[in-house]
Amino acid sequence: MSDPEIQEATASEPLTLEEEYENQQSWRTSHDKLTFIICHPLPVSSRTKTETVQAGDVDTPERMIGDINFFIYPSDDDDNGDGDNDGATRIANEASYVGEVDVMIASKEHRGKGVGHAAVTTLLTYVHRNRARILAEHVNGEGKAGKGNAPELKGLMVKIKEGNSASIALFRRLGFVQKGEVNYFGEIQMVLRDLEEFVTSSAREMAVLEYREVAYSR
Repeated sequence: MSDPEIQEATASEPLTLEEEYENQQSWRTSHDKLTFIICHPLPVSSRTKTETVQAGDVDTPERMIGDINFFIYPSDDDDNGDGDNDGATRIANEASYVGEVDVMIASKEHRGKGVGHAAVTTLLTYVHRNRARILAEHVNGEGKAGKGNAPELKGLMVKIKEGNSASIALFRRLGFVQKGEVNYFGEIQMVLRDLEEFVTSSAREMAVLEYREVAYSR
């Protein structure tokens, strides 16, 4: 990722392709994040038949468009806004988590064509269907399995540079709303409180119906 414009928009450092692969591998074994490469879609005739995709076939460098990531953090939400949560609320919050979404479309020719919208919709559908397993893996990695309340994904958020109007518009269309003001780093935070409502809304019904998970063979 050597495009200065992308590095500025995503607060990222330049990486070689080999470093990108190493990064993806290390993130795959991490319990607090998920990462996916966004690639060109399969031919329409293959989509309903494919059960497995082969590494080095569908994800060659020339087929890569960008990436999308999901980070898991403990929730520190104080709904009252007074910072004075009682004991019961603090215990509940210890089992509550928030997910941060980060998407990057590196290929300029694919920007503004709905790829980012489709990628985020797909990721959130994946998280919705697999959230119990995702949270269990996170809790196990933190050494908290079997302790306290069952883990819960309380909400989703995204951090966007104040001047990145395209990303702000994208997440607004997806139902995210701004929370608070611009922070010290020049970023705004946008949140989505109800993942269930997101995946069941009529506006996304067709995308969710066409969603499929396939095995990745290496």
